[in-house]
Amino acid sequence: MHPVLGAGDLAAERLELANINPQTGLATDYLNHFNEVMMLLEMLPAMPDCAGDVLDWKPLDYVGHFENSTFKDKKLAILAYQAAPASLRSHLEIQVAEINARVCQIQDRLRQSPGASDVAAEIADMATNEIKPLISIAGAVIHGHVDLEATQHEGEGAQAEIDALFA
Repeated sequence: MHPVLGAGDLAAERLELANINPQTGLATDYLNHFNEVMMLLEMLPAMPDCAGDVLDWKPLDYVGHFENSTFKDKKLAILAYQAAPASLRSHLEIQVAEINARVCQIQDRLRQSPGASDVAAEIADMATNEIKPLISIAGAVIHGHVDLEATQHEGEGAQAEIDALFA
């Protein structure tokens, strides 16, 4: 039997207590994976020795994050994710793929640079202007604040999505 949001183990009260959105079945704890690398990228100009930690960061999908986390209700988070509407999961996965691609580009840039301090300001700027807005969109998806019918995922549409979040 397929799990259903709002019923049984996935009752709204239980999800709320576990910090899982009962409407979407998604947990913001997943964003910690990206916030960690964002913090490192933004610290890079002041602390170039963080470059090693940036290079050690690896993409993790939603389930992988919770399987490897210390999140108290990680099994519930995975079950709720499986019950989440497919359109929300898909939209979140699109945002995550874009975040991962941008971080991987930055990691490549760091590897190609003679020293982290040479590219630190450029990388911090890329992180702030390109990755942080994508994390915000992922957060909006988790909270159910994205109109899936109106969203686009490339070019000006992505910027319109970001602008709509802050309007």
